[in-house]
Amino acid sequence: MTAAHAPRGLLVDWGGVMTTDVFASFATFCEQEGISPDAVARRFRSDPEARKLLVDLETGTIEEAQFEPRFAAMLGVDGDGLIDRLFAGGADDPVMQDAVARARAAGITTGLISNSWGTGRYDRSLLARLFDGVVISGEVGIRKPSARIYELGAQAIGLPPDACVYVDDLAINLRPAAELGMATVHHTDAQRTISELEALLSIALR
Repeated sequence: MTAAHAPRGLLVDWGGVMTTDVFASFATFCEQEGISPDAVARRFRSDPEARKLLVDLETGTIEEAQFEPRFAAMLGVDGDGLIDRLFAGGADDPVMQDAVARARAAGITTGLISNSWGTGRYDRSLLARLFDGVVISGEVGIRKPSARIYELGAQAIGLPPDACVYVDDLAINLRPAAELGMATVHHTDAQRTISELEALLSIALR
């Protein structure tokens, strides 16, 4: 893509894009708890009750204190501090965070679209350094893959959807963004994602 026609906005997911693999953290939790390594992912994928719990948590319909004991009972584990334990195996990805910071410094307008597990777990000072606009599902009552949350993400950075690139580690979350006209990148590896973004945005990010 030529610089003249390159997108002017970069929208990204948080967990699994700006951090290490969320599902790897879930698997580590399961191993530590002595349950099947895919128990968490399988529950969300195939158990309607667990799925509803997740949707309610991500849209802010229920609080963490309501989610934790109910989901813990489904897994057969202690509910105390469950969310912290589920994510304890993860970490920030400094390579991706640096790439977003570089994009912003180069004049790209940056934004976050995140499905949240409670809204108090984000480092707000870090978000302010990285993003011009932030949309968090638990604060707006809408979660991906609802098309509306991508519209809100574009509005938060003051651009039309077709002027944006959207990055997510879950392919299901890319389709609505693409249908709105956004260029999309399926994140599986930081270096690959950065290469794709450099081509789309026509800037160097490392």
